[in-house]
Amino acid sequence: MTTNGLLIAVPADTRQFESYLWHAAPSTYLDALARIGALPVIVPALDGVDLDPALDRVDGVLLTGSASNVHPERYGEAPTPGHEPYDTRRDALTARLIEGALSRGLPLLAICRGHQELNVALGGSLGTEIQEIEGRMDHRAPVHPEQDQRFALRHPVRLTNGGRLATLLGTDEVEVNSLHRQAVRDLAPRLSVEASAPDGTVEAVSVRDAPGFAFGVQWHPEYWSGSDGPSKRLFEAFADACRAYRDLKA
Repeated sequence: MTTNGLLIAVPADTRQFESYLWHAAPSTYLDALARIGALPVIVPALDGVDLDPALDRVDGVLLTGSASNVHPERYGEAPTPGHEPYDTRRDALTARLIEGALSRGLPLLAICRGHQELNVALGGSLGTEIQEIEGRMDHRAPVHPEQDQRFALRHPVRLTNGGRLATLLGTDEVEVNSLHRQAVRDLAPRLSVEASAPDGTVEAVSVRDAPGFAFGVQWHPEYWSGSDGPSKRLFEAFADACRAYRDLKA
């Protein structure tokens, strides 16, 4: 697939495999970026590396989901088994990517863990094992060997009337998938709620003072961005914002 010249920074997760520490990103996000004609640039989660040269060159930042969770010490809580597993190298990397993207006005799309990272980076907190809270749905992935079933669209989310995301998607409700145990608890002061689940779980946010595209979504639009209308529109809007940023920078 050819690209349209867009370069999108994607943070690496770290994993131990075959006696090595690997820095990698899931293919579903990379494939979704390729569909919009962008080249993903995986940023390794290395300590002490200057990210400015990379952020000065890319046209957008995509924060992916992950099996790991943001370490609770980043939002002032003691760790428990319910907060695990962790990837503290990724925590450090994405905090810097968020700061760098927002300070530059780089388009930012934060998905699942990325959505939670965005909230924490801007001063919010997370709740864990939310399925145990009275009145909450079970937002965890269904146990199934097939990925299409795990990522199946499962419940509606209501978009905030007159909000940025509702305007962007041209609808007031979308059907989403759900694969998380944690969720936004205290919303960061710089964020606005853009969508909520029927049980009140914050499903999407935007950065109030961002000059352009800066959204977080709790669901996984990348998985169905080739076939689901709202998922495709979200990624196309991200691509449009990245092209506009590139052209303005040029």
